[in-house]
Amino acid sequence: MMKVKLKKEIVTLGQPNVDPTAHVGNYVTPQDWNELIQSPDVVTIDTRNDYEVAIGTFQGAIDPETASFREFPAWWEENKERFHNKRVAMFCTGGIRCEKSTNFLMSQGIEDVYHLKGGILKYLEEVPQDDSTWDGECFVFDGRVSVGHGLKEGPHVLCHACRHPILAEDQNRPEYEAGVSCHHCVDEYSDSDKARFRERQKQMMLARKRGEQHIIGLD
Repeated sequence: MMKVKLKKEIVTLGQPNVDPTAHVGNYVTPQDWNELIQSPDVVTIDTRNDYEVAIGTFQGAIDPETASFREFPAWWEENKERFHNKRVAMFCTGGIRCEKSTNFLMSQGIEDVYHLKGGILKYLEEVPQDDSTWDGECFVFDGRVSVGHGLKEGPHVLCHACRHPILAEDQNRPEYEAGVSCHHCVDEYSDSDKARFRERQKQMMLARKRGEQHIIGLD
């Protein structure tokens, strides 16, 4: 039997007063994005999580180094004085986070807030690589793991222990054990956690041999 949990927010900012249906920042098309973020009075902020930023971002963008979107308001409060008298451009994978983050900044009194319409994915789809200011790959929450220009599937695979994207050659590192750990998380989990992950990996392999799909839980 499948259990379904209802969530109030798909991407949680943790700010009950944020209402992206009321008003959001100014949309900027992929074709106009480069000109905006290269303006000297504009600061560009990547609103994604640290493991997403690690494999790719726009040139010159600020990485808040947040482990989850919920940490963004605290980061802004600690750093907002850095951006005095600046216009703020924000971006995320597909646009959902920016709807909330731009609304949040506007509630903090920031008037000139912009965000990339359609997110990184639309930019990579529409802007030619020769004209691009994007460096690296974009993490995606599906079987592709990462994509590049033209939405071509990238070189990354997923560590099923910590959900971090890793390169195929990282599987040759001593810290890597399929479904159990990678070099990002080898020291983050207890022996009991790893034992549980090994059992999960075993069940996945057995299901695969039977031609069945094993649903991976978000441990």
